[in-house]
Order: sequence, then structure tokens, then C-alpha cells
Amino acid sequence: MKEKIVIDTSVFTNPDTRTIFGKTTREAFCNFIKAVERHQNEVEVYMPLSIFKELKHFLGNEALPPSTQFLLKLKSPRRYDVRVPGFLVYELIEELRERINKGLRVAEDAVQDAEIVGREKTINALRNKYREALRAGVIDSKEDVDLLLLSLELDAAIVTADTGVKKWAEKLGIRLIEPVALKSLLES
Repeated sequence: MKEKIVIDTSVFTNPDTRTIFGKTTREAFCNFIKAVERHQNEVEVYMPLSIFKELKHFLGNEALPPSTQFLLKLKSPRRYDVRVPGFLVYELIEELRERINKGLRVAEDAVQDAEIVGREKTINALRNKYREALRAGVIDSKEDVDLLLLSLELDAAIVTADTGVKKWAEKLGIRLIEPVALKSLLES
């Protein structure tokens, strides 16, 4: 039986994981496709269409390897058919509320710092701290949701570098495969 995986853009764009497959996003993706081609009898690789569009943005206009669309199964989740437990909505709302409050505290601190540090430095610090408070470790895009829903629908493992997706995959009982483990699998 083939191992089903759903792969995320972050595997090829995150600087910490991209280097597992290549130096640049394009090189990492092309090397990944070549590895999948060698092991197409052992692994089925899926990617939601929304994530493929996101990945193409990072890859630029240069043509992809011809085998890409045969080896990478592009499939959107059946968003209206996949059942998710009520706790998912409950916990997501609770987490968003906590993060909004963190963002408010970061903004309040920035206002106080503006008088001491100066406007420009404060704005830069505010952007970084605000992004960290609101986005790190949370599912923050419809692409993230598509990744989780497709994995649930297919009973497939997720390969990602996104900490928010990992956290929610764990809550939903979705198997995770680390990018480095996937490379080892594809090299064996």
C-alpha cells in the first residue's frame, strides 16, 4: 500500500527545510519531484490546488518539470463534505481571541516605546512582535485549512514546516512526517 502524503509549500520555502531538498525554492521543488518519480510505487503525493497556486508564486514563471502534474496529485478538499469536530471551531476562536489580546498588548507597549526609542524603530519592532503574537503557531490561511481538510479526507500524513499546521494536525489526529524524514524515505 502506498504512503499518502499531503505536502505544504513551507517544505520548499521555509529556509530551515528548503535546504533539505535544495538551495533555492525551485531547486528544492524540482529535486523533490525527481525523488517522488523514483518512488512513485511507494508514495502518493497530494497538494491542495490553493497551495499549488501559492507554490507557483514562489517558483516564478519558469516551466515546472513535465512530470509534476502526474506525480503531484492536485486536489482540493471536499470542503462541504469533510466533517470536523466542534472542538476545532471552539479552540480556534479561543486561540484567536488570545492572540488578539496579545496583539493589543504589543501595540500598547509600542506606543510607550515610541517616546523613548523613536517612531521608525518602534514601528519596525511593532510589526515583528505583532506578527509573532498573532500568526506564529496558528492556522492563519485558507491554504492551511485546505491542507488539514485534505489530509483528513484522504487519511494522509502531512509534510510541513508550519508550526500552526503541525499543532492543529496533532489536535485532529493527523499523522505528521517531518521533511527530513520524507527525504530519507525518498532516498532509501
